[in-house]
Amino acid sequence: MAIAQGHGKPRTIFLVEDNKADIRLIEEAFKSNPIPHQMVTVRNGADAMAYLRREGEYVNAPRPDLILLDLNLPRKDGREVLAEIKADPHLRRIPVVVLTTSRNEDDVFQSYDSNVNCYISKSRNLAELFKIVQGIEEFWLETVILPSE
Repeated sequence: MAIAQGHGKPRTIFLVEDNKADIRLIEEAFKSNPIPHQMVTVRNGADAMAYLRREGEYVNAPRPDLILLDLNLPRKDGREVLAEIKADPHLRRIPVVVLTTSRNEDDVFQSYDSNVNCYISKSRNLAELFKIVQGIEEFWLETVILPSE
């Protein structure tokens, strides 16, 4: 089994978000930082699971190094997606960061009970959102050692 450090090949960040404005802002925030990466985005939970399982149009999809997951998604809720990821032996080692507007305590508890790696409430303030993304990049893409496929 191999491990991947934060330097070298560009990281694949898998963003599961249905809000077009949030997608654009998160992508812009990641572009403002120098860490090499590829951003892949899907807009609902069903497509997220098809991508992760490499089904249908996603048969050649790269395995993500990090998943940024919104909770309130169409077709399959983010809570269900998280539970399925962490129950699947082929997917459960991929770090999942819940990145959502929800500050609901039940969502926080349920996410950690489903083994989320961290829970972040995204800000509507652009400067704060950029700071959040910078923290995600520095920690998850530069500092930690990630398992590779």
